[in-house]
Amino acid sequence: MTASLLGLEKKSLREQAVTALRRAITSGELEPGRHLVETELSEMLGISRGTLREALRQLEQEGLASAGPRGRLSVRHLDEKEIRDIFSVRAALESLAARTLIDQPRRAKAVGELRDALEFMADAADRSLEDRIEADLDFHRLLCRLSGNETLLHQWQSLEGSIRMSIMFAGLERATSNMSVARHREIVDAIESGDAVTARETILSHMDAASENLVG
Repeated sequence: MTASLLGLEKKSLREQAVTALRRAITSGELEPGRHLVETELSEMLGISRGTLREALRQLEQEGLASAGPRGRLSVRHLDEKEIRDIFSVRAALESLAARTLIDQPRRAKAVGELRDALEFMADAADRSLEDRIEADLDFHRLLCRLSGNETLLHQWQSLEGSIRMSIMFAGLERATSNMSVARHREIVDAIESGDAVTARETILSHMDAASENLVG
């Protein structure tokens, strides 16, 4: 087997490890504050410690894990201020995305794509928490991507891990109440209206209510 194919195999293992660990953190199987012990996790996942370290580095970059004394990684734990700060930044990014969309000639097409994402959210309502989280994140990520501003999208994506951790902080009931399709439809309606001020106010209100609900 060639070196290039071995590289692809290794990359696949790392990505599978990241997906498995991310799911364990999001579901609460690996709870906030828990030390991520390499020997334990590499054995559980059936991968080398080197591959595991690569996966853990990505989780740290995503904001799902944080380094403590002597560089030991643990599942990240957010406090109330951090959650409010995260959602304030999200509000700024997504309101800019909405304003940019409103100014584009392809607004109607973008609105159609966002409504498709709402349908996906509705379909996910009766599935697992993980599916509901992904459908919600897909909607907001799509809003940023449709703006065409790659820097904006990159900054939003850098918050994804922190958003997932804020859901863990809140618990199932409060987290899922933020995933209401009706609340997200208000954002799409505001964009479709072409009124940038209304769109901005709708997104700011959405994020304020979401963060307050998560911190309880």
